[in-house]
Amino acid sequence: MRCKSAMVVAFGILIAATTLWGQGPAVPPAPWRGAGATPCVGTDGGVYQCPQAARTIAVRAGRLFDSKTGQMLTRQVVVLHGERITEVGPDAQVRVPAGAEVIDLGQATVLPGLIDAHTHMFNTRGPKTTTESAMLIAVQNVQADLRAGFTAARDMTSHGNGYGDVEIRDAINQGRIDGPRYQVSTLGIVWGATLSTTPANPLASTVVRSVEEARAAVREQIGRGADWIKLYPAGGYSFTATGEAQYVVTYPLPVLQALIDETHRLGHKAGCHVYGGEGQKNAIIAGCDTIEHGFGLNQEQIDMMAAKKLYYDPTIVRYTEPYMDDNDARSTGGKYRMIPIFERAARMAAATRGIKVMVGSGVDGSTFPHGTQALEFESLVKRAGLSPAMAIQAGTTTNAEVLGWQDRIGSIDKGKYADLVAVSGDPLADITELQRVKFVMKGGKVVKNELTPGR
Repeated sequence: MRCKSAMVVAFGILIAATTLWGQGPAVPPAPWRGAGATPCVGTDGGVYQCPQAARTIAVRAGRLFDSKTGQMLTRQVVVLHGERITEVGPDAQVRVPAGAEVIDLGQATVLPGLIDAHTHMFNTRGPKTTTESAMLIAVQNVQADLRAGFTAARDMTSHGNGYGDVEIRDAINQGRIDGPRYQVSTLGIVWGATLSTTPANPLASTVVRSVEEARAAVREQIGRGADWIKLYPAGGYSFTATGEAQYVVTYPLPVLQALIDETHRLGHKAGCHVYGGEGQKNAIIAGCDTIEHGFGLNQEQIDMMAAKKLYYDPTIVRYTEPYMDDNDARSTGGKYRMIPIFERAARMAAATRGIKVMVGSGVDGSTFPHGTQALEFESLVKRAGLSPAMAIQAGTTTNAEVLGWQDRIGSIDKGKYADLVAVSGDPLADITELQRVKFVMKGGKVVKNELTPGR
């Protein structure tokens, strides 16, 4: 009888815990009979220490970048309570509430939290990679990104790790681990023109061979938690004997159109990995929301993008690294190079009215280490011709708009999340300052502070 009673109690606690799934931190039934203060209950039914109660903090900024106007303001105060900003303005006009904690960044430049629109939190999964090791590395990667000042990000496929990016995103949202606010695209969808006898790898990209399979794959990935659908309309490139770049076309246009239409029907967006050629043009015609990379963009395609209000995510650093020249040297004997073609396309797009350029690094733990993606801002200035202010806006207001989060992040405004970063110098004078972020706050929580008071 005693055993039966214990089982009833245990079952009751389990039921109480499971009803809390997806509802954020919650306390177990009172009175708490375990160790320490009453804890919160996680999605797995286990308990953990509850977050601290919301605090009021005032941040004094010597300089503050207004990402909406592209202007640098001076002597500003940002007041926040809990996760959200409650007031921002000149220090002569904003009253610091009594009892508020004051963070003095009077000699620094404060900016909105940076947003990376193209990351891969998981390293590419190798044949000996275990799920456990892959998850641990992903956690390390997202924490490095956050400490580098990227308080939000879009992840563009899990690199053979299935729906692990959904788990990481949700763990961050639940406060289990630190990391950027994420939107994720899970497996990605690729074209398989011929039948294969090799069993499908459930952790790798979904292979489709028809319009019906394409629509079903979109529904499956969104049903499993994908925020974005990652597509691959154009494959690799090569050079002809006369130096003309040519690109592999993957999905037939009707299949690509079905993929994007189904994505939009379900209220989501698609990002298209393209290098150039007909596949790239198809992505634009089909209305892919973001054009990724785009080595071979020409003015006609760029004008089509502007007319359709599509966004351009060049990921410049990832594809102007020395290994690109190494590959071209091997395949062309050093005659032809993709990097200058890509730089021309990026400059052309950046100079075209109506095109909104994004900041997306393509950081992948391979040729681009996590935590270093502020290099992208420098490349947008030096290779694509953006002004420092425009580059920062690309990585704040524009990316927030792409994510549909312009009401939450991207600028330092009342009501938005208290996502702030600070650097010692002025990034409008030296864009490389963003590679030396000294202060990071996400949702009112100080993640990193290497600035002494007044600095």
